[in-house]
Amino acid sequence: MGARPALGPNFDDREKAIDFPAPSESKSNSAEANERTASERMVVQMMNLKASHINFYYRSFQALLDVNLEFAASKITALIGPSGCGKSTLLRSLNRLHETVRGARLEGQITLDNEDILKMDVTSVRRRVGMVFQRSNPFPKSIFENVAYGLGVNGMRGRQHTAEAVEKSLVRAALWDEVKDKLHESAYGLSGGQQQRLCIARALAVNPEVLLLDEPCSALDPISTAKIEELLFSLKEQCTIIIVTHNMQQAARVADYTGFFLMGKLIEFDETKKMYTKPAKKETEDYITGRFG
Repeated sequence: MGARPALGPNFDDREKAIDFPAPSESKSNSAEANERTASERMVVQMMNLKASHINFYYRSFQALLDVNLEFAASKITALIGPSGCGKSTLLRSLNRLHETVRGARLEGQITLDNEDILKMDVTSVRRRVGMVFQRSNPFPKSIFENVAYGLGVNGMRGRQHTAEAVEKSLVRAALWDEVKDKLHESAYGLSGGQQQRLCIARALAVNPEVLLLDEPCSALDPISTAKIEELLFSLKEQCTIIIVTHNMQQAARVADYTGFFLMGKLIEFDETKKMYTKPAKKETEDYITGRFG
């Protein structure tokens, strides 16, 4: 439970295994091998977000039981499991949103780049770890003002800087071409899928290191869902992405790694392809094959 993922190739590139030279090879080949080995060690260390021994309570009810999980940088991790299993609770704990819930209590440690987020300024945490919710929640403002909002909260002001940051965020969210001629119109005039991408653009405006998404496509049609999934692929090179989803096919499509939760426990965590084709735990297999959930 909670094992460190073996940062292998991406879901579609798993045939690209690393071949280490035999001892009999030339000195130059050995040097090259050592360089590649060092590179691999560096990649393995790229775990910028880590949850250790997390126990979470809503008053007397324990929602998470000793969860240990590390999230690989510049990868997509999906959290799956039936309703009430604790996956959204963990997600909200990763940027301290649980503190807005009366009676909630978290035990354990969550570190971001080896810093304990529970000891950091909460505004700083939420700038570095952005959040996109299940239902799009644009502010009653213009498209431009929605994206610019986070910049002002974080003291990133200046008309030229703001305009450039808004455009960049909308481009990153694959929305610029659709809204560039109506930036000062109400965000409520956008479609549901566009509003969700606007919320992603708003989160991206402050350049977070981690992007959390809680069921971001549950209220969207298949076309909008496909656009969001395509967007996630383009974003993962820029930040770590963690997504909670009930859609098993979506997790299989987008995630490099998947964690399966059941009754507050992390049952299994592994590369997505391996988990879906050869799960280690019977509970995981039963859930993935639809025997419950």
